[in-house]
Amino acid sequence: MTTAPPVLEARGITKRFPGVLANDKVNLTLRKGQVLGLLGENGAGKSTLMNMIYGLYTPDEGEILVNGEPVQIAGPKDAIELGIGMVHQHFQLVDVLTVTENVMLGNESVSGPFLRRDRARREIQGLSREYGLDVDPDALIADLPVGVQQRVEIIKALYRHADILILDEPTAVLTPQETRGLFKIMRALLDRGVSIIFISHKLKEVLEICDDVVVLRRGAVAGHADPQESTEASLASLMVGRDVLLDVDKAEAKPGDEILNVVNLRVNDDRGLPAVESLSFGLQRGEILGIAGVQGNGQTELVEALTGLRALADGRFFIKGVEISGASPRKVTEMGVGHVPENRQRDGMVAGFSVMHNLVLCTYYQNAYSRFIVVDERAIAENARELVNQYDVRPPIINNIAGELSGGNQQKVIVAREFSRDVDLLIAAQPTRGLDVGSIEFIHRQIIRMRDAGAGILLVSSELDEVLSLADRVAVMFEGEIIDILSIAEADRDTVGLRMAGVRAENRMVAGS
Repeated sequence: MTTAPPVLEARGITKRFPGVLANDKVNLTLRKGQVLGLLGENGAGKSTLMNMIYGLYTPDEGEILVNGEPVQIAGPKDAIELGIGMVHQHFQLVDVLTVTENVMLGNESVSGPFLRRDRARREIQGLSREYGLDVDPDALIADLPVGVQQRVEIIKALYRHADILILDEPTAVLTPQETRGLFKIMRALLDRGVSIIFISHKLKEVLEICDDVVVLRRGAVAGHADPQESTEASLASLMVGRDVLLDVDKAEAKPGDEILNVVNLRVNDDRGLPAVESLSFGLQRGEILGIAGVQGNGQTELVEALTGLRALADGRFFIKGVEISGASPRKVTEMGVGHVPENRQRDGMVAGFSVMHNLVLCTYYQNAYSRFIVVDERAIAENARELVNQYDVRPPIINNIAGELSGGNQQKVIVAREFSRDVDLLIAAQPTRGLDVGSIEFIHRQIIRMRDAGAGILLVSSELDEVLSLADRVAVMFEGEIIDILSIAEADRDTVGLRMAGVRAENRMVAGS
């Protein structure tokens, strides 16, 4: 661990919200040229602490020091002037603007009444070259993949001369290749004297990239760890306060009748271009079919088509033998389908609704929660209290606005709603994205429980380890097609990795297998 001088210190930081002690006398030290890992369960207080350092919240107690001097950070403007930049888990970009326009927002370069886009553009090009960011300053944000959008956020911070960079769950939506690219960029930043706080639930990545680790548990510092002397298991235990089973324990699948049959499906993306091409497969009750592939190969469009969120260009699909091609999301839900969407904020919740009302979005109109045209608030509240406790949503206050929860706890609300319903088919896209190891362990057990109870599970995950741990069969998507379906016995990392790169198996029939 580095012994360089501190560039940022938090001393005795305490923050309270109504009914919640979010941070309790937290101490943290970031040294020059260091990557400091910040770990903790969902709701442990990590984002709250970082939001105080970035000026979005004000501490109730304690002090923040930058380069040894106490500072008052009343807002992000103060943080930026102190050289602090933050890349949020949910990017703060305007889709309809270019990279240059997004980077300039709030820090415009002007000449008289005119914006100096040319000057900003040249600086962005220079930063992109210097740090290997490879970003086109003229590209529209809406046209950029997630990994490149994250680079734009990093450029925004560097454009404002940040030498302290907070990365909040930076790899949550990245492919393995994009994660390797991010780590290369981080090492280039360190070489130039930038110091980084790295918040993540991916313990393998923390061990790889961090110089020191601080672990929060229920708002307080639970301990420190040296990555050179730690393991994933030891970090998980420190986070959760108990031993965590990192490997999935499951019996052999006992497949039953076919629950989902997809025939020659074609789906277009938002630009009207083919995203899914003549795709066919079947899924049986009592099995988990994992969809592996680099993100952007049609997985998103496939899931949206199967759940009624996207129109089909061609083809059909059947649930329980009934054709349901082109049906509405409600009709799909009423056919006994659960859906954990990839984009939780857009498709999985109503951010302005309470936790309790988000937990019945699919069922509020049914007899359990309504009488004729009158919603039964007492029944909804009782359901919410039970699920919030069972799925460890923090804080456990059912009247909280869902959009104000941390990303991981928003995901828990969605998972709790979908897993608690009596479903025959579960379509789960990135079900553990942004969750801590204890929550991932719990979600994996629930998926296995549903499989063993006879549900069919379609699991789409960019985490190859998750697919290989849970799936009974693995379908690999590449450029909108399933190029192979492997039994779990055949699906070793090397074979699946080759398929993900587009290397096809010779003389192998996969459609519908």
